[in-house]
Amino acid sequence: MSEQNLISPPVKPGIRRLSSISTNLEDLALGPSVVVPPEHMHKPSDAHETAAAMEMAKHRLQERYNQDGEATPPTPRETLVTDQYAFAFDIDGVLIRGGKPIPQAVEAMKVLNGQNEYGVKVPYIFVTNGGGKTEQERCLDLSRQLELEISPGQFICGHTPMREMAQKYGTVLVVGGEGEKCRAVAEGYGFKDVVTPGDIIKDNQDTTPFRKLTADESDHSRARNFGEAEIDAIFVFADSRDWAGDQQIILDVLMSKHGRLGTRSETFDEGPPIYFSHNDIVWSTSHQLTRVGMGALRVSLEAMYKAMTGKELISTAFGKPQIGTFQFATRLLQQWRKDTHGIDAPPQTVYFVGDTPESDIRGTNEFNASGLAGNQWCSILVRTGVFQAGSKPAFTPNATVDNVLDAVKWGIQREVDKSLKSKVQQLSEQQEAIAEE
Repeated sequence: MSEQNLISPPVKPGIRRLSSISTNLEDLALGPSVVVPPEHMHKPSDAHETAAAMEMAKHRLQERYNQDGEATPPTPRETLVTDQYAFAFDIDGVLIRGGKPIPQAVEAMKVLNGQNEYGVKVPYIFVTNGGGKTEQERCLDLSRQLELEISPGQFICGHTPMREMAQKYGTVLVVGGEGEKCRAVAEGYGFKDVVTPGDIIKDNQDTTPFRKLTADESDHSRARNFGEAEIDAIFVFADSRDWAGDQQIILDVLMSKHGRLGTRSETFDEGPPIYFSHNDIVWSTSHQLTRVGMGALRVSLEAMYKAMTGKELISTAFGKPQIGTFQFATRLLQQWRKDTHGIDAPPQTVYFVGDTPESDIRGTNEFNASGLAGNQWCSILVRTGVFQAGSKPAFTPNATVDNVLDAVKWGIQREVDKSLKSKVQQLSEQQEAIAEE
């Protein structure tokens, strides 16, 4: 018997498909039938409606068959959740490009949610170096783009691990993003005293000679006497919208005495630490060529700091390819599987799908080789983002495919092949044991 038949028993000939909208008892009385829910009930967000419709159909069929003294017909296969493997996805260049879904992305999510030949659902999470918004806001955006419901429990932004540092620092400078969004993110993480470049410029407009606050920026910036404040740490949450102004302010703080603006250290080792939410030099947008990202800002700051002080700037980056981000993703995935699917154990294999060899593939490979994962992490590189066909990736993935749908199919097929190989091995061992007896 084939693998497909083992998974999906054949439907009994003669059973008719009826609509759950128009079916009545007279239709059911005409013979064996299956009541099919309407199309809109097939969507993941309406799963409870689908379940109710199918249960009613099953009940009616059982009544009909039992009245005729016949055996109960085969029950349609249920969609099961695998506990063996899971997926993790980068977003920009893999699922989304320029704010729009990559054509195969929606179909890939449907496959993971059970619309595949094996009738299996596969748990998944999203791990992006992007940020600048709350995880909840990013989930709403991605839910609309991919036409499915995504929970913050499935989502890691580049700055998500920074929330674990909220209790360590008092006053922090948060840089990047649009308007006041990054301040709101930081305060949501529990940081108690968050200042922005706008606050500093409002206090002293001569801080940035070539940048003046707009009326709206001035209204939303908070008045403060920075001559009396000490900044304990700098966090670059998202890409800067004003490199010149933000770099000037960051350098002022780094070279200060204990984070007090208007002072200058003589030794240049008294300033606060600086953290970046990721280190991607380039990223994929709607433009035909990649654009510079936060990693480029970090390189620029390091060069200017060295030129001005003669010393190397010591900084810390989160995000991919940092091992800590993958450890954080492991904890998130295990918690998501437990809360949503009742699976209280890590998957044997995690397939990470990314478009950037220097962060996605490198991070996955190094985490897998580190001995810290506790399971296997398998890297899949797609050609829809930073990496393009015809070039050689700096870090070698386990597989290279055209798009995210191909990545999902590759991972699922690999698991099916592993399962079949295991079953063949078990059968062979059983036959050998019988022969020895």
